[in-house]
Amino acid sequence: MAASSSAANPILCASFNQDNSCFVIGTKDGFRIFDSSTGRLLYERVIGAFVIVEMLFSSSLLVIVGAGEQASLSPRRLCLFNTKTGIPLRELNFLTSILAVCVNRKRLIVVLQGKTFIYDINSLVILDTIDTVPNLKGLCAFSPCLDGCFLALPASTTNGSVLVYNVMDLHSHCEIDAHRSPLAAMVFSSNGMYIATASEQGTIIRVHSVSDATKSYSFRRGTYPSTVYSLSFGPSTGLPDILLATSSSGSVHAFFLGLAIDQRSRRSNTFLGSIIPDSVSDALDAAHHHVLHNAVQPGIRSYVVIRKVDKVADTSASESPACRATVSIITHNGYFLEYFLNINHRNESSWTLDREFNLLTAISESGSTSS
Repeated sequence: MAASSSAANPILCASFNQDNSCFVIGTKDGFRIFDSSTGRLLYERVIGAFVIVEMLFSSSLLVIVGAGEQASLSPRRLCLFNTKTGIPLRELNFLTSILAVCVNRKRLIVVLQGKTFIYDINSLVILDTIDTVPNLKGLCAFSPCLDGCFLALPASTTNGSVLVYNVMDLHSHCEIDAHRSPLAAMVFSSNGMYIATASEQGTIIRVHSVSDATKSYSFRRGTYPSTVYSLSFGPSTGLPDILLATSSSGSVHAFFLGLAIDQRSRRSNTFLGSIIPDSVSDALDAAHHHVLHNAVQPGIRSYVVIRKVDKVADTSASESPACRATVSIITHNGYFLEYFLNINHRNESSWTLDREFNLLTAISESGSTSS
């Protein structure tokens, strides 16, 4: 959603579409669209540098914003681009640089430093303007689900408060006091029911219920501060099974919400568990925390999604099915990695690298490269 701030990396932005079936990267030369399942390069446009490229599911519509390295690609100009015709459909111009863009079938969200605009994506009629605190990084989260279509924005520059806004009914839904330090990352579950947040300290990740703004879980990512680059819930119609995080440490952290529920229930039946608040004990309990160390080079910005979660029959205990998550990672130094995360009924985990390839050297098989 938001542009990368690192000029040293070849990838300026990266995002998956709303159902994670495709992903797109923006580079100093143009943008490239890939199939998530096969890794095949589907489309490429070589026309200049882009800091924002967002897909609308698997349609031919892209929302693109230039990096300003060419006069025609201003960071203050948003373009709706048709990949089938190769021509712009509409353009929107702003007084300051566009920092982030979110899109679904009904809404187009444009985030500037001090304002956020909500448009009807079909007519491009502006529906509402939200005055925000200075949002220098364009931090935001968006739930594309029309039944729970929420936008999250920082509500403070001094602490980790989150403004949750209903973009369908156009009103403020709630404000969540998530952290003591300013926010660094946040993400909604696919159904818009939960929001996960991390602060600039990066040691604690919290999950809140959106409906009543209550804290559901607290997870300790680590003891030492680290910049959380991305968060991702597993796909789910209810409470997601898994939450993932990547950070500047180069590790991938997996938190299992289902295990947290079971442990909270067992703990509440003990005397000690009954007197320790869940917010404290959850953060200190590492049983549902699984880490893949050195997944990415430390300091390299990365973007992670859980493409799918499968329940797999566990032959050692058929009554307790195991879980396998397909974890996809885009690194801003130009690589795609996909891991299988397996958890058995004893809460033992294993990570298996399934595939890895260079995003910048991939060649289109369909001849869809344009310039």
